[in-house]
Amino acid sequence: MRPPKDLDPDAGEDARFGYELRKARNAAKLTLGQMGAKVGFHANTIGAVERAERRPFDELAKKTEEALGLQPGSLAQYLPDDRRPWVYKSMLPPSWLEIEAGATELWIFTPTMVPGLLQTEGYTRAVMLGAPRPDPAQVEERVAARMRRQEILNSPDAPMVWAVLDESILYRLVGSEEITRAQFAHLAGLADTENVSIQILPLDAMSTTGLLGGFTIAHSPERPDAAFVDGPVTGKMWDTPAEVETLSLDPPGGIRCDCRGMR
Repeated sequence: MRPPKDLDPDAGEDARFGYELRKARNAAKLTLGQMGAKVGFHANTIGAVERAERRPFDELAKKTEEALGLQPGSLAQYLPDDRRPWVYKSMLPPSWLEIEAGATELWIFTPTMVPGLLQTEGYTRAVMLGAPRPDPAQVEERVAARMRRQEILNSPDAPMVWAVLDESILYRLVGSEEITRAQFAHLAGLADTENVSIQILPLDAMSTTGLLGGFTIAHSPERPDAAFVDGPVTGKMWDTPAEVETLSLDPPGGIRCDCRGMR
């Protein structure tokens, strides 16, 4: 029998899903045939998806999660953007939430708005209401979920947070002047805590790689570094060494932010 084809998760979105699918199958100690019997797809179909010879699809991800007892969304989060169900385009991946909660350090860069972990409730609500045709009930659920995420900042083992914000954020009204002022006051308070450092990337730094999109890198001595990269439609988690290394270069030009001087 020929050995299985080596998979390169960095070769593209289809390859990344195939890599994660095979990893889940191997962890369950299942052959392609046994896996096919569990999820209701032919072994050839599963093998072709694993090798990135066939495009992955949502039904396979969902049935694999159910059959192997995986957390919902833990495999679906790796689907290519055009194959992901809408629910995963609007939520953080479950595996990222676990990584973020267990991190000892979080390195954040954001070019357009205050990062989620540092947002006030009003600022978060204004951001989410700015989406096309927002569902008010869904917005409130997501606001509540974001506020719960922020509880890690006040926990006994709270991570050290280094956040770099682009200077343009300071000039953008979000929701209203009152909401934006309250947000800046909140940043000032966070900057006075022992575990949060806030810096501003000045406009005269001109073009930097971070302006292409916001990201967060989570570091923990118990596991490899991982990153979450924001996008205009959806965000995605990256955890291979090559992917994280690309984002690990410090954004140039950061300076200490004294938010108390904002009026």
